Amino acid sequence: MSGRIPKQFIDDLLARIDIVDLIDSHVPLKKTGANYVARCPFHSEKSPSFSVNRSKQFFHCFGCGASGNAIGFLMDYNHLDFIEAIEDLATFAGVEAIRETANYKATPQKKENIAEQYQLLEQVAIFYEDCLRTHEAGKNAVSYLKSRQVDHGLAKAFMLGYAPDEWQVLAKKFDQNKLIEAGLLVKNDGKVYDRFRGRLMFPIRDKRGRIVGFGGRVLDNSLPKYLNSPETSVFHKSKEVYGLFELLKKDPKPKRILIVEGYMDVIALSGSGIDYAVATLGTATSQSHLELLFRYTSELILCFDGDNAGQSAAWRAISSVFPVLKSGRQIRIMILPEKHDPDSLAKEEGQESFTQRIKAAQALSEYFFDYFTKDLKLAEYENRSMLREEAEEYLKKLPLGPFRELMFDELSRLYQRHILDQEAILAYNREVKQHRQKSNRLSLASCVMALLIQNPQLIDKIENKIIDWDYLHFEGINKFKDILTTLMNERPANFGILLESYRGHPDEIIIKKLAAVEFPEENIEKVFFDTISRLFAEASTARLNDLLEKDKNLGLTKAEKAVLLELLTKKHSNAI
Repeated sequence: MSGRIPKQFIDDLLARIDIVDLIDSHVPLKKTGANYVARCPFHSEKSPSFSVNRSKQFFHCFGCGASGNAIGFLMDYNHLDFIEAIEDLATFAGVEAIRETANYKATPQKKENIAEQYQLLEQVAIFYEDCLRTHEAGKNAVSYLKSRQVDHGLAKAFMLGYAPDEWQVLAKKFDQNKLIEAGLLVKNDGKVYDRFRGRLMFPIRDKRGRIVGFGGRVLDNSLPKYLNSPETSVFHKSKEVYGLFELLKKDPKPKRILIVEGYMDVIALSGSGIDYAVATLGTATSQSHLELLFRYTSELILCFDGDNAGQSAAWRAISSVFPVLKSGRQIRIMILPEKHDPDSLAKEEGQESFTQRIKAAQALSEYFFDYFTKDLKLAEYENRSMLREEAEEYLKKLPLGPFRELMFDELSRLYQRHILDQEAILAYNREVKQHRQKSNRLSLASCVMALLIQNPQLIDKIENKIIDWDYLHFEGINKFKDILTTLMNERPANFGILLESYRGHPDEIIIKKLAAVEFPEENIEKVFFDTISRLFAEASTARLNDLLEKDKNLGLTKAEKAVLLELLTKKHSNAI
């Protein structure tokens, strides 16, 4: 895909970076034995449980469980997405991030063009801001803001402006090609003209404070009422929310974030003392929006108007909400009284009452089941059967964990267990139970894999020995071989690079868990081969016992007899 950062560049970057130096530049570390420690930056603690290992290029907190490589640290610590973390890491290393072109050849990213686009957007915002104060027609915009009780300080905080109702005011002041790239100029039939004309302007800033686009509102009854910048190289509506920069500037770690529908709602609520609201940019709330906001808080409140359109929008949001509900996250639904929007209700009720309304917003679980049950006669089999299927489709989107289990339990209670698809629920419950009952003590196979992923150089040593991996039989053998294959194919220089290959992979949690296992630093090669010898001896014994039992009860095939003879011969040798 054109524009992606090549994997080879990421691997080279991780090989170039020392995670100890990187983290120490953000969180002062102290050397303790083979590791470097500090109080964890991701949760409050009195004594250090945050450990960084130079040889593994891996960090792990034994308190909250946070872990990862250099990229993961930047993503968690600075609340960055993956691409932003790569770019920051490249800057730390003193190199330029590179992108893939259409023919997949890595070339330097055109940073100058991106930087120029940010600069242009900033200059245009300043121009619009000046027009709001000085342009004759800007007085109408000022009057509108005053009618909404938006004073000078609030307008300045959100950098509000005015786009004159002229066809080429920007085209006369700035470079036309750059304006087109930034989505501010429209080119049609060889003619160019300003996209925004005669509108109150809302600069859209990303979480770093860079202007990435604009929203514009008409001051009369013409349509469209709101107009947004188109998608550009720096602006993606599904990944940005309005007001996040201003929110974080006041409180980097808000207790909760209120998601509303409009720019003016965000600004007006801020003027009413509710300064933790953001708005989506004319699109439905997406998983990307939710993941972005959950980087800063553990509680989100989705606020919708009380009319039919608002209630329909609230239910549509459920599809995006359920997949992101991991442990520690909470979402509430706030439906406003009819004929009210957040701004009007906050002004009518006052800050304190509106805040109490936010705190009393309905829990997602209650909203979900109320939606299904409020207008239905559950005594009728047909209704129960229909709703069972619909509700289960939503619940299956929930990540594995206690919340999903409780939601299935509540569904069972509401629709009576004897009419539910019990096989699906029982299978899920067995899965959860097995997951909980797993011992923290590592098996020999897990020890072998932990040693191997922490010390990828052992792959070379393995190849010098004849090891019949197919000979092994134990629980999890397929997972064992999959990871082994990845190690042999990719030959990562260190664990930090290997971990990047598993970003977003179902086995990422397993890999991180194995990386956190501690082994003596000395004679690691001897420890590894001693452990693998014990693994083969254990597997041989189990296989031998199985064959002897089968021989006694059922008899063996010719091939099985050959294996039995071989095992008996090797019984005491522990050879691999």
